[in-house]
Amino acid sequence: MKKIIIFLGIIGLIFTSCKDYIEEENLSSVNAADFYSSSKGFESLVNANYSYLREIYGNDAFLFCDGTDLYAIGCDPGVIEIATYSELNPSTDGVEQLYNNCYEAIQIANMALFYSDKTESYSDLNKRIGEIKYLRANAYFLLVQTYGGVSLVTNYIAEPELAFDRSTADQIYEFIIVELEDALNAVDAGSYTGRVNKRAVQHLLAKVHLTRGYESYGAADDFSKAAAYADAAIGGQTLTIPFEELWTPGNEGNEEVVFSVQFDPSSIATDPTGLGHKQCNYFSSYLGGSEVAGDAPYRTYNLCPTQFTIDLFTQDDERWAASFMVELYDRYYDYYDVEDHSGLSVRDYYVPKWMTSVELDAYIAAHPEATIHPYGEYVPSVSRSTDYATIPLKKFDDPKSAFGGNGDGRVGTRDIILSRLGDTYLLAAEAYLKAGSPGPAVDRINEVRQRAGVADITTSDLDIDFILDERGRELLGEYHRWFDLKRTGKLVERASAHNYMIEASNFNGANGELKILRPIPQEAIDLNQNKDFSQNPAYN
Repeated sequence: MKKIIIFLGIIGLIFTSCKDYIEEENLSSVNAADFYSSSKGFESLVNANYSYLREIYGNDAFLFCDGTDLYAIGCDPGVIEIATYSELNPSTDGVEQLYNNCYEAIQIANMALFYSDKTESYSDLNKRIGEIKYLRANAYFLLVQTYGGVSLVTNYIAEPELAFDRSTADQIYEFIIVELEDALNAVDAGSYTGRVNKRAVQHLLAKVHLTRGYESYGAADDFSKAAAYADAAIGGQTLTIPFEELWTPGNEGNEEVVFSVQFDPSSIATDPTGLGHKQCNYFSSYLGGSEVAGDAPYRTYNLCPTQFTIDLFTQDDERWAASFMVELYDRYYDYYDVEDHSGLSVRDYYVPKWMTSVELDAYIAAHPEATIHPYGEYVPSVSRSTDYATIPLKKFDDPKSAFGGNGDGRVGTRDIILSRLGDTYLLAAEAYLKAGSPGPAVDRINEVRQRAGVADITTSDLDIDFILDERGRELLGEYHRWFDLKRTGKLVERASAHNYMIEASNFNGANGELKILRPIPQEAIDLNQNKDFSQNPAYN
């Protein structure tokens, strides 16, 4: 099919047809209308909708994680404006990434819904419509959280359109909720197999209501609805998988996964640095790369854990050793490839804060070959730029990838987990707290803490800061943090307190506004022939 370039003015959208995903199935000379009118053709179009998740989440992680309390830049500045908010403006590289990718996904969803009225009836059609509505709602949810009110486009656009209005944020939220309620009534109720099911919809509805509940236009029952939807998604299931096992490479299909972006080595083999993802590239200093291909992962020295992140963990918290590669062997991947570690030579050791001097002396005596990184000295700073300088977050390691040493391209082949049961419990806890029910909130948090091996809390311990700390321990690196801080109104406070590159004044924007929302990309503003479409006020 012909590639179509459509500039949606305010959207600044580059819409490519489904060529990359379905051309191999559309080998005949039939036109698009005929092809999508068949169940096979429509299924291909649905699959293209799922494939666009790879574009939304598979690129750089900056808009998900940067500029927060948990992660800071090392010697690789990434996009310094996004990381620090200083000089952040509509032309900053990277601010357009979610904007463009989400609108491409929305246009593919609009295309699928357009053809859903024209395709032949088959048993799964209504389920597929529900799945598409979920995916479209998810894209709009990312947009409204990141940029505020955006253009609400629900029709399939087959010819260029250059003028678009800007809907308000509350209108976008209302649309998202209606879409998800429709999806909830349509999708499969079964276990998760890679497609949207009822649990995935319930989880996202919980998060949408929770997020809207903080806004001035939020509904009075948003928090109670968020709690109810989260509990429905939990469905009585407890957290039984050990945290280390939860993140063991190859176990991304475990029973606690609610929804994920699907990857595997065979699916990216034709373009190993373009069809994978970058999640495995962050959260540490440089550990190797092409010169040690197959021995260690490539890391960018960006989004490195801050000292505040390290200090969130206690000795009894199983998530510490399950999240971080505390002890590195000469060959990094021997952690996964060698069952008995006792005979392995240690290259680097990152001393936890609870280790006594006597214990450290004993460790050094047993491992004289190891480079010792003292507690407090393995976090990012302006002066610390050597290899292995920051403690690696290992949760996203991809030792089976044949492309693990090919630099900083999209080489990851493991699924990206977008939502899982531990997150659902913490969303429920936050919703109950905001709804004025601290007892159930504590119960939900303690389920998470019990799996981690740490002590239960009581209602006297509970506030939004404790919930954010617990989310930091449980969900480190999982693409939630910027949204968590923005949702709870804690972005300025926590980022400036715990990120060495950020001062509170960095958030000061134009017109006395704070740079909380990201700017609408300048290209989108310039392309829009509706000149009444406004930029976010902090950037005017």
